[in-house]
Amino acid sequence: MSTTQHLTYRGAVYPWHCDHMGHMNVMWYVGKFDEATWNLFHQLGLTPTYLRAHQRGMAAVDQHIEYKRELQAGDLVTVYTELLELHEKKIRFRHEMRSEDNGGVAAVTTLLAVHLDTQLRKSCAFAPELSQQMRDFSGAPARQHQA
Repeated sequence: MSTTQHLTYRGAVYPWHCDHMGHMNVMWYVGKFDEATWNLFHQLGLTPTYLRAHQRGMAAVDQHIEYKRELQAGDLVTVYTELLELHEKKIRFRHEMRSEDNGGVAAVTTLLAVHLDTQLRKSCAFAPELSQQMRDFSGAPARQHQA
């Protein structure tokens, strides 16, 4: 797929996100990546309304995280996301968390998510219109955030 990155999260590191060593604890990296994931899903058409109306869900089945640089209280962070693979029932994507102060990459995670039928509790294919929307998204230029 394309290497187009899309803004999926913008936030801050708060003092309660930090551990006894003074940097953001791993649980908060995962939490911010999770918020980025739900923003990504929304941009792909997998909105809460869609998921509820069609009895669908998404489940992460594989995740790998690389911690590159420490974040501290007061740091502003953004997450940019790119789709890596799109299959009939699953997508693989990569989040890159950056410090807004210097643009440095703080962490990267790669996830594999499966589309589910929530009634049958089994994986199922994406609807054709969603698959097309995902293909369009992966090739579309990244949206620019207006301050």
